[in-house]
Amino acid sequence: MKLTHRDEWRVMVTIKPRRPDDIGLTGVAELAEFVATPGPLMVAVLPRRLGNFGFVSMSDRMASNNVEADYRARCEEIATTLRSLPHVEEATVTCTETHTCSLCSLRWEVLTADEAADPANCFDEHSAEGEPVCCNEAIDAFRTERGIPAVQRDGAA
Repeated sequence: MKLTHRDEWRVMVTIKPRRPDDIGLTGVAELAEFVATPGPLMVAVLPRRLGNFGFVSMSDRMASNNVEADYRARCEEIATTLRSLPHVEEATVTCTETHTCSLCSLRWEVLTADEAADPANCFDEHSAEGEPVCCNEAIDAFRTERGIPAVQRDGAA
């Protein structure tokens, strides 16, 4: 029912610069001793596309059998390298997750506990927290999996 798509992989890095070189200000070490920032800097490091081999480029799907796992592995490698730098405080692998319904392809949304408690948001008295709201097929599948009585539609008894 719920499909999760992960993309826009990145490594979020928190840097605490101590020297001008730590943020790329090379060539000023003779003139400056430290970098004064109001706090740590956060930057996003994006991985190179899986299909970018430098001399040839192809789609990620052609370059990988498991795009998500390969991007995660590439980002973990980047994060491990960055964590070894003395001015890096933290490096975290993140991505953007999009949830859709496998039955109707709409964005996946479910009733919250508060919404399920309000009859205005419910099909009937059996509506429950976690019940999808995108399509009738998803609602039916959710109720069938949990042994909840089906929604009565079109005057059916």
